Amino acid sequence: MESVEVKSENIYSQRVRAGKRTYFFDVKSTRSTSDHYIIITESRRMGEDKYEKHKIFLYKEDFKKFLDALTETVEHVEKELLPKSQKAVSS
Repeated sequence: MESVEVKSENIYSQRVRAGKRTYFFDVKSTRSTSDHYIIITESRRMGEDKYEKHKIFLYKEDFKKFLDALTETVEHVEKELLPKSQKAVSS
């Protein structure tokens, strides 16, 4: 029996570099291509040529909940925990 590898095509991709870490935000389609999902990947350099990767898969029904929680968390850190001179996101 022959195995067939099915790869989802990247529809959109964005990269954020942060020191030894790189974050990738990839939009992919489901096998039927009727739905889309997001994969957030953290890639961390572990020496000369080794990388450690962690992935989060977000499906469309969770986009708003995830974005709301992330926004609230960043706002809390900025308002309650960081001195005014260290704000991460400017309005």
